[in-house]
This record gives sequence, C-alpha cells and structure tokens, in this order.
Amino acid sequence: MMHNGHSGAGAFVALRTGIAAAQITASPEEDCIAASEPHLDGGCRTAITGVLRIASFLVFVAVLLVAMHAVITSGLRKLKTSQYGVSNRIIQGKVNAEILVIGSSRALSHYDPRILQALTGRTAFNIGRNGAQTDMQISVLRFYLEHNVKPELIIHNLDAFTFVTTREVYDLAQYLPYLDDDAIYKPLQRINPNIWKSRYLPLYGYVVEDMRLAWTGGIRAFFGWSPPEDFFLGFNPRAQEWTDDFERFKQANPHGISWDIEPEGIRVFENLLSLCQQRELPLVLVYSPEYLAMQKMTNNREEVFRKFTELAQRYSVPLWDYSTWPYAAETKYFTNSQHLNHYGANVFSMDVAHRISEYFRLTRMLKNYKQVTAKML
Repeated sequence: MMHNGHSGAGAFVALRTGIAAAQITASPEEDCIAASEPHLDGGCRTAITGVLRIASFLVFVAVLLVAMHAVITSGLRKLKTSQYGVSNRIIQGKVNAEILVIGSSRALSHYDPRILQALTGRTAFNIGRNGAQTDMQISVLRFYLEHNVKPELIIHNLDAFTFVTTREVYDLAQYLPYLDDDAIYKPLQRINPNIWKSRYLPLYGYVVEDMRLAWTGGIRAFFGWSPPEDFFLGFNPRAQEWTDDFERFKQANPHGISWDIEPEGIRVFENLLSLCQQRELPLVLVYSPEYLAMQKMTNNREEVFRKFTELAQRYSVPLWDYSTWPYAAETKYFTNSQHLNHYGANVFSMDVAHRISEYFRLTRMLKNYKQVTAKML
C-alpha cells in the first residue's frame, strides 16, 4: 500500500508538471489565439503594437513620397518661362504657330521666331531640343501636334548626325513632368526600357535621372517662383563667344571624323518624312550654317548629304543647304563649330525668313504646296 500511495503521489506531481510543460510549450497559433483574449500576454501586445507602428510609418513615408512627387511635377508644369515654360505652352495648346521649327540644339539656337514673324507676317515658334536625335525630335513633334493646331510650314533642321539614333536620352529631366503623355513616354520607353520606374515610382526619376536638380525648381515653382526667361518663342540664343575649343578638337582628331549612317537612323528619318506627308504638313529640310573648318573635318560629309538629297527627292521635300553661307568661315558668328551665337542667329534668321516668305509667295501663286516643293528642289 505504501508503494501504491507513493505511486499515486508521483502521478499527481507528474500530471501537474505535464500541464505546466504544456503551457510553457504552447504553439505559436495558441499564443496568437491567447493574444486575442482580454487578458493577453504583455509581450505579444507589444509585438503587435510594434508591427502596427512600422506599418503606419511605411504608409506615412509612401504618402509623403507621392505628395512630394506631385508637388515637384505640378510646380514644373506651372512654370511659364525657360525650357519647362515651352513644354507647358505646348501641352496646354497655347502655341498654334503657323511656322514651326524642329530639330536639335542647332535648331534651338539658330532660328529666332521673332525675326521669322516680323519678316513673314506669320506666327512662329521653335521646339528644338538640346541633345535630341531625330527619334526624340519626332516625339517632340508628335507631342506638339497632339495639343496644337497643325502649322502651315515645318522647318526641320538637319545635322551631320541626323542618321545616328539615340543611345542615351540627354537631360531626361526635361521630359519627366510629361511622362503621362504617351507621345513622350513611348519613344522614351523604346530607348530606355527602365523609364517605367520614372513614370510609376514616386520621386524615382527626380532622384536618379535629374542631374541638374530641376526638382528643386519644381518645389519653388509650386509656391510661385519662375526662373528668368531665356527661351523666346522657344528660341534659346547663345551668348558665348568663340573659344579655342575647336583648335583642341582638331588636335585630338588629326584625321578628321565620320558620322554613322545607321539603317535604323534612316528609317527613323523616313518616319518623320512620312508623318508630315500623311498629315499633309508642308515640310522644308534645312541644313543651317556650320563652321567651315568643321565641314572640312567631316570625312563622310558628301555621303551624308547624298542621303539627304536622295530622301528629299523621294518625298518631294525642299532641301535648303546653308553649307556655303557667306559667313561660315568667320568665328565671330559662332559660339563653337556647330552652333551660331546670338549674332549669327540673327543674321541667319533674316536669311531664312526671306526664303520662307518666298515659299509662301509661291504657295499663294500655285495653290498647291506639292507643286511648290517640286519647283524649289
């Protein structure tokens, strides 16, 4: 009996110990169930509170990022001056020019619409873009046509590198506020598949792609600031004087240079010609002045111009070549080998304005711009 009693007591202790052990080793699911009870464990309550605080902080950060992105974009799209002012006038449909100039930085700094207007009697605007190859020039033109009345005449400025496609978009920040417009977004997407990050991830483009810190101007513009005007009807004159940069360039390239004539570049250029043809947009191709010594350094210049001539004839588009401009050898008209300074731009703009006036005079006479282009080829 003593043995049995002892066994009973041991069983009782073992039972209590087992119960305690079971409580200690309760599963995570049971802990979570217990946490929902009124008298839950303090540590579990603390853990849940911590998770909620982290989640709340992340939501706050996300809202802040979205708000900051909206402020910057809104600010940049409110600007009325400089490069963003030009883009904003385009997207708001406030340009509607009769004469439209398109092209690269050479277009941007060579054609003064104020002079074109004064001498032709027609409204004019310049939508040239710094660092833009032909593919991006077309996207800017489509962007313009989407929001404005089509012009009576398009002046497309040619470059020695016209048939070179874009490898990397220059100054991507100038396009960031307008990525919601497919006329801008889709061409950029073909060049840079990662552009979706700048469109859909708040602040990504302004943080990663904006090397000029334009976003700071966006914040200031949101509160009413605007930079000084340096784009006049889209024209951005260059005040810099000629330097010795070209001499150093010649020394670095003693055998001259050659520009690629890419099959894709030709296709892109033909897209421009086809676009104007399909939409019945009168087009003139112009090779604006280039410093004479630079022309002589371009080894395949004749080949490039043969392609210009071939395509102009195929699409019945006039080609005005200013390679023999009377002042092409004088540095006082240039800021570098590719770009006229503001003085050179004034002289050239008057020259081309007179030629545009003649174009319109013939248009009135012949009543058909196709006959005009055939006559002026």
